[in-house]
Amino acid sequence: MYLRQLDPVADGPALHVIFGDPQSCLWLPEPASINVDATIAKLKLWTNGFEATSWVIAQSPDGPALGRISLYNTGRDKDIWEAACMVCPEARGLNYAARALAVAIERLFATTTARRVFADIDPDNQASMKTFEKLGFTQEGILRGEWETHIGIRDSVIYGLLRTDQQPHIQAKPVVID
Repeated sequence: MYLRQLDPVADGPALHVIFGDPQSCLWLPEPASINVDATIAKLKLWTNGFEATSWVIAQSPDGPALGRISLYNTGRDKDIWEAACMVCPEARGLNYAARALAVAIERLFATTTARRVFADIDPDNQASMKTFEKLGFTQEGILRGEWETHIGIRDSVIYGLLRTDQQPHIQAKPVVID
């Protein structure tokens, strides 16, 4: 498994399998993209803005994107970062997100002054909560009525990991391509 910088134009068609799928986008603020061009536009907006640290997960260095992870500074405090991940339906259950995030978070703590990484998860998104729990994140609380989304007003479950927390060893971490 490999991680490489996300290229919205090159990776957009493969990632449209996620971002064009209503079930995959159920927990996002916006509904699924209507076409590949809309997915590419969304990825460009994210990667040129606050999510400049986005990677794709692939099985080979130049293989199609099977998912995406992102770590980004919230802007509220330079030492607090948010983590996000999505994996194509056919690649779910293979620990791709946990393995990729483990490498990215390890690198973040080694190369920045980040003291905390958090994940903001819909309370019905059990798969995402399990992924972050595998990485040693702790459930810190629930923010009621936090998001107005395409499926209505939703709560947020906040998971956090401090630099000083023990992080579990994840087997078979991906190779990072800079």
